[in-house]
Amino acid sequence: MTLTGTRGALGGQNEGVVVDCPNCGKKNRVPAATRGRPRCAQCHEDLPWIAEAGDGDFAAVVEQSSLPVVVDLWAPWCGPCRMISPALEDVARRLRGRMKLVKVNVDDNPGTAHRFGVQGIPTLLVFRHGQLVDRSVGAQGAAQLQAWVEPLLTDA
Repeated sequence: MTLTGTRGALGGQNEGVVVDCPNCGKKNRVPAATRGRPRCAQCHEDLPWIAEAGDGDFAAVVEQSSLPVVVDLWAPWCGPCRMISPALEDVARRLRGRMKLVKVNVDDNPGTAHRFGVQGIPTLLVFRHGQLVDRSVGAQGAAQLQAWVEPLLTDA
C-alpha cells in the first residue's frame, strides 16, 4: 500500500493522504475529516483511512469521525514508534471500512499528548462515537494489534 501525505497551510490541517486502492490499484485522495467512509473512485471498494491530526484539528479528525478511530501517538525519534507504524497501517488496510487510523506526532502536538496523559510512546487510543474507549502503550505486531482493536470497533 502506498501512502503519500500532505499538510496544508491552514494551521497544519490535513489536506489528505493519497492511497492506492487495495482492490484495483487506483490512487485516491482520502481527506482527514469527512462524513461516511472513503471509497475508491474507480471500483467503489472501501479504502484504508489513514490521516494525521494535531492539536488544532484533533476534534474534527478524531472525535467527529463516522468510524471508530485508532490514534497513534508517536515521535520520529522513537524506535518502537517506527516499528509499530507499518503494523498499524497493515491493520488499517485489513479493517478498511471499519476503522480510521490517525497519527499524532507528540513532539509537534504536545497539547494532545498532555490532554490524554501520555507518559510513554507509542501510545494507542481507540475512540468510538467521539469517546475514548481503550488505550495501549508499547509496540506490538500486526496480529496482536488487530486482535486488540477489532473487538473495540463495535458497540458492546
